[in-house]
Amino acid sequence: MSQGRRGRWWLTSGLIAAGIWVVSGMSDTPGPGLAHPWDWAAHGVTYLALAFSLTRATGSAGAALALAAWYGALDEVHQSFVPGREAGLPDWLADVTGAWLGVTLAGWRRTPAPQPATPD
Repeated sequence: MSQGRRGRWWLTSGLIAAGIWVVSGMSDTPGPGLAHPWDWAAHGVTYLALAFSLTRATGSAGAALALAAWYGALDEVHQSFVPGREAGLPDWLADVTGAWLGVTLAGWRRTPAPQPATPD
């Protein structure tokens, strides 16, 4: 992948991470509150997007998964200091599960369609 494309994926990753940080720092998140297990689904989808973009940025599924898992843990600690928010292992596990799905999806490659044989 070209440096320009990787740069765009790094920018995307940074924007997603910043969005996570801002929303997790709010006592009242935008939109309706989500009850379990829907809040875990929201965690999973968010970290799927982060890990997908990190995989494209780094070129490494392992590095992307490690970065996303670390960021999820850091975010849970961050939330523990925000009034009205709760942090916990189940939320982090939802983050890591979503991240695993994200790196898996980013690793899929499209197989080119078979080309018809040309007659001699």
